[in-house]
Amino acid sequence: MRLLLVRHGQSVWNADRRLQGQADIALSEAGRAQARALAPVIAAFAPERAVSSDLARARETAALLGHPRAVLLPELREHSVGLWEGRAIPSIMAETPGDYALWRGGRFTPEGGEPWESFTARVTSALRAEHARGDCRNLLVVCHGGVIRAVLHGLLGLAPTSLIPVAPASLTTLMLRAGDPSPRLELLNYRPGEIDLDAPD
Repeated sequence: MRLLLVRHGQSVWNADRRLQGQADIALSEAGRAQARALAPVIAAFAPERAVSSDLARARETAALLGHPRAVLLPELREHSVGLWEGRAIPSIMAETPGDYALWRGGRFTPEGGEPWESFTARVTSALRAEHARGDCRNLLVVCHGGVIRAVLHGLLGLAPTSLIPVAPASLTTLMLRAGDPSPRLELLNYRPGEIDLDAPD
């Protein structure tokens, strides 16, 4: 099975560089345009199934990618950031730069937030269950940047400290082959016509 991991398009809070966590924030107009631009790429893979985080920004991205009936999985929600939810990233970095860097590396949990290990286990368990269904070759997974980093950590062992934020409306693909315990990373952070190496969390 190939996992087609898509981060939702830019949200209103992404544009302001505010941490969203599990806040239910809508796409911006730029985010809708990004999702439409990615749609032909997803169509070329012809995914037999689609699943999505149940948060609005992911649901709308899935619909714009041509999958309005994607199965909604709360387990694919973004990493909960507790009291940091809604705060501007530059403000957090200025106030507690060490804590923010440790959080990005999966080694710090803001008050009321979700530990990285629990988050990674939640996400990877959901995708392992989808893989176990064995009913498709290409599975579209519309989710969040943190979710994709957690998948890369949980399934490939790539530490979050080694990964930049995933770009909005970008595609990352993993191949999970029957009987092979080591998934293969095929594509990372691809967005048609644009390179984004400084995406917001």
